[in-house]
Amino acid sequence: MAKARFCAFGLAIALLAIASSCSRTRDANSLKITGSDTMVNLAAAWQERYKDVQPEVRIQVKGGGSGVGIAALCSGRIDIATASRPLKAEEAALAKERTGKEPREFIVGQDALAIFVHLSNPLESITIPQLAEIYGEGGRITQWGDLDIDHAACDEGEIIRISRQNSSGTYVYFQEAVLGKGREYKQGATSQSGSSDVVTLISNTPCAIGYSGMGYRSDAVKMLRVAKQEGQSAIEPSKATTLDGSYPISRPLFLYTLGEPEGRVKEFIEWVQSRTGQQVVERLGYVPLKENHGSG
Repeated sequence: MAKARFCAFGLAIALLAIASSCSRTRDANSLKITGSDTMVNLAAAWQERYKDVQPEVRIQVKGGGSGVGIAALCSGRIDIATASRPLKAEEAALAKERTGKEPREFIVGQDALAIFVHLSNPLESITIPQLAEIYGEGGRITQWGDLDIDHAACDEGEIIRISRQNSSGTYVYFQEAVLGKGREYKQGATSQSGSSDVVTLISNTPCAIGYSGMGYRSDAVKMLRVAKQEGQSAIEPSKATTLDGSYPISRPLFLYTLGEPEGRVKEFIEWVQSRTGQQVVERLGYVPLKENHGSG
């Protein structure tokens, strides 16, 4: 009798384990998308527009930063990672080790990294070397007067640096494109977890400067023109200057999957890269893929 009860107990445990495993099986009509805060508004807009195309597909969108999304993808916890920077070699190797699949990359648009200051700031343009001296380790520019401007609304004149958290693809891209290879950030910046948070904080901080995606421009802040070097023309970030390459700090936007996408994942990515999906990119202030530019 005891043996029978033991066997029955063992069978019950086994059935519970099977049920638990089944509950973790991903719904074929759901997509989990996580990653770039630069792209979170864009991904949410895709989510809403895709309901008109495939109303039965449930899409869950989360931010957290490109690094967060890529880590979740490497562990097989999501279907698609959004990223505002390319996947690193070590991340691809980790994904292969953990899941047996190699990540697949899809470019779904472009974004200009804009430099924002408070509306009261008289500055109109800035150079890449000046930005490097403001944000980079050992940088010599610490006061607005160092840029030869009189910022009357900033009483003490100190530049307040607004940055992104280090899991952000924007943080990584700015470090590589502006500070230069091997140069670290100067300590003491105020880090924000989201792109919109950067712009909001600058709008309320007269002494501040910060960087965020062009798609987060607002009437509450000023967007500076940027020159690659001293003496060169300062270029305003726009769709046109991003497409023609004249704006010096622009970048592609990515989706990543584990292996070649199939089923609902494949259908969604194809839609994102289609004319309709790219209209969403353009409507939100990003730059669509070249073949779709101007399509709506």
